[in-house]
This record gives sequence, C-alpha cells and structure tokens, in this order.
Amino acid sequence: MSEHTHPAHQSPEQCVELHRLQLRFEDLRLHEPRAIEQLARSIEQCGQRVPCIAVCEAVSANGGAEQWVLIDGYRRVAALRRVGQDTAQVERWHCDVAQALLRVLCGAQGRAHAPLEQALWLRELQGQGLSQRELAQRSGRDVSWVSRRLSLLSDLSEGVLSALREGTLSCWAATRVLTPLARANSAHAQALLCAVREHSLSTRELRTWFEHYRSASRTTRERMVQHPRLFLQALSADEQQHALAQLRAGPEGQCLTDLQRLRGFIKAVRARWRALGAHHLSAELIEAARALKPQLEALCIELNEVSEHEDTRDPQRRAHPQGAGAEPATDQSAVAAVT
Repeated sequence: MSEHTHPAHQSPEQCVELHRLQLRFEDLRLHEPRAIEQLARSIEQCGQRVPCIAVCEAVSANGGAEQWVLIDGYRRVAALRRVGQDTAQVERWHCDVAQALLRVLCGAQGRAHAPLEQALWLRELQGQGLSQRELAQRSGRDVSWVSRRLSLLSDLSEGVLSALREGTLSCWAATRVLTPLARANSAHAQALLCAVREHSLSTRELRTWFEHYRSASRTTRERMVQHPRLFLQALSADEQQHALAQLRAGPEGQCLTDLQRLRGFIKAVRARWRALGAHHLSAELIEAARALKPQLEALCIELNEVSEHEDTRDPQRRAHPQGAGAEPATDQSAVAAVT
C-alpha cells in the first residue's frame, strides 16, 4: 500500500451527535436493508462495536467552525437511527477527504466493499482531479484494476444505479440481468426495472425470469416484460403441479417417466449416429459410446429379468405381447402458462 493512503494520525474515538455528521458520500454506498436490520439488532444487544470514520473540514462561512464529513460508517449511522440513537462513536482522521477515501478504499480498516461500490468511490475521486494512474498509485493497485472497476459503471444507467443505491436491486441482478438485457433491448430493460421497483422482485426471481426470457419467443417476451410477477406466479404454480404429479405417481411413476424419456433419447441418438456414418465418428464420440455401453448392457439385463418375471406371472403376455406404446409426450414449457 502506498504511503500516500495513510493519514498522518487519528484521534481517539469521540461521541458525536448524528446531526453533526455530513453524509456527503451516501450515494457511494449501496443500501442493503437486511444488513442494516442485522446491524441494528447487534447494536441493540451489544452497542456500537466499530466506530464510524470521519474527517473535519473548516467552514469559513461559520466563523471557522468544523463540520464532520462521514467517510465510512453509513450503515452504522442508519442502524443507529433505526434503534433511536442520536449519537455515534466516531474516529477522526486528520487528513483531507480524498486521502481518507483512498485509505478506506484500500481496506486499511478491514472493511470489505462491493466492486460496484469501489467503482463509485473511484469515480468520485476522479471528480476530485485524480487520474487513473494516480488512483492506482495511491491505492496500491495497478491501472488495469482501476480501469476494470470504472468500466462497471459504463454499462449501468442512472436508473439502475439509483435502484442499487435504494437497495431494490442487487449487484448481481444489475450486472447479470439488467445490463445484458439493456444491451439487447433497452425498452425491455426499462420495463423490467419499473417492475422491480413496483413488485420488489428478488435476485432469485430475476435470475429465474431471465433464464426463461432468453429462450422465449418475441411475443412471449413482451408479455413477460409487461407482467413479470404474473409470469413468476404462473411458473411457480406449474412447478407445484409437477411436484404434486410426481408425488401421486410415486417412484414407480417417476421410473416410468424416465424410461419413456430414455426411449426417446435412444431413438434420437440412433438417428444421429446413422446420419454421421461409421467413418465420421470422432474419437471423443467413440469414447463416450464405449463408456455408455456397460450401463446399457446392465440395463438390458435388468429389463430382461423384469420381463421374464412378468411372463412367469402371466403366461398370456407371451402369446399377446403389448405394443411399444405411444411416443412420450414432450413436457409443456412453463412459459406457456402465461402465453
């Protein structure tokens, strides 16, 4: 770590009234209600264990009075307010704001920050006149790290950033769902973002929604975007019905379904195998076939045992063998629930 990131010294902890803390960099932190709630419970039980970090700036318009600029501890302040506290334990650093931001960014206090938060901090420091090279040198990182972090913000709209700060959208959903969706269809991304704000869709729900969106037709996508909550509810109902059907069928029914699917798979593989021809089989394909052969042979032995057992119980079956039966029906797509 560069020596430029270390403040000259710091004062012992002080008890500071919350209204005196200037929350200048609140927008650089992601609001996470669950984390704040857990921290509030901890403070109620054990008190504030970790001090906030602040630097003081002189206010010339107020007769040389000082104002406390909060650098780190925004969640702690929110948690303290939630439990009705009006003061906080604060550690004062004797340095300028940029130097303090750099030290926290480097993790000098052992506090982890999300990559997106690091990007927001770097952009703030850029706004204070520091180049990427200077940011790298003073934070103990290389220029490529700074560049990669800043690039995280280039694909995020202000609406997505606002949702991240509010805590209505997770970093994972922003980078893995909203960002690629915006590249492909900005109108759909904007509609989905509005739905997230309105219906509070979880990260898991957004992941499920996006998995189905990628394989859906254009018409279905339009409906999914307009009514994402309805789609997820229909999907959940479809999964529940499938689970109930499996419960009713029991292991015998599940085995029957597996055998029907296996029959379809074998038919498809044989068709592709014949289409390739014996002289066009790759070494990888031949090896996979050899690995599968013992499993198929073992299955054939077990099927023969079952057949012989049934023939012993019912001699009529040998005289009147049943047909192979109808081809297994394909599974209905869950997306069809809302189309």
